[in-house]
Amino acid sequence: MAIKIEKKIKGYAVVKPEDKAAPVAAPAATPKAAKPEPKQAEVIQMHESVERPETLVGSTFKIKSPLFEHALYVTINDIVLNQGTPHELRRPFEIFINSKNMDHFQWIVALTRIISAVFRKGGDVTFLAEEMKAVFDPRGGYFKSGGVYMPSIVAEIGAVIEQHMKNIGLIVDLEMDESTRKLIAEKRAAYEKASAPQTATPSPAGAGEGRGEGGDASSTNGFPPGATLCAKCNTQALVLMDGCQTCLNCGYSKCG
Repeated sequence: MAIKIEKKIKGYAVVKPEDKAAPVAAPAATPKAAKPEPKQAEVIQMHESVERPETLVGSTFKIKSPLFEHALYVTINDIVLNQGTPHELRRPFEIFINSKNMDHFQWIVALTRIISAVFRKGGDVTFLAEEMKAVFDPRGGYFKSGGVYMPSIVAEIGAVIEQHMKNIGLIVDLEMDESTRKLIAEKRAAYEKASAPQTATPSPAGAGEGRGEGGDASSTNGFPPGATLCAKCNTQALVLMDGCQTCLNCGYSKCG
């Protein structure tokens, strides 16, 4: 069949028999290629998977809170990495909380499983302590032994985890230098000397005062009875000296 070409020819090419078969197969494969693939989440593993050894080393802490009738026993087990080498490290691996009190069994079990999962994931797990210490109980907190204020029982569990991390070297506890210790000792001696005449002759009317939640803490923690709560170290050791609030525990001062 003859075809009349009415337009001007700008170019030409010879079509071979094998070239005719290729365009026929291409349209059949196009629908499959056009189908979008389902999106998949990109899972990033923080470190290699570590199986639980048969034996773990750990520590057990006792928490006696006025919010609970029975004490809580917090056990944190560690995995030893690079054992027997100069690079040996201890890292938290799992946590258990046991108590005779079954009223809070549900959330305690959930908390231990979540914390253990974060421990096993690896990476920087020190944030757990800070996050838990910032949990406040709407009913109010309490003072533990030493005059340290705990806003909730979860916060004290976080303080226990922080203490354990300090014990194994995961958190470096910055020690107070000698000059700061000397300054605090001088301020404490000056405060006790100034308040001695007032406390030497207690009045019968005030004999029953200061026995509340805050009064018991200030009389048994080794700090002056009139001390208030320090915002930096959460210890009832803040006293007014020379018109400035000064902490006799950590050296914090509002006046710098």
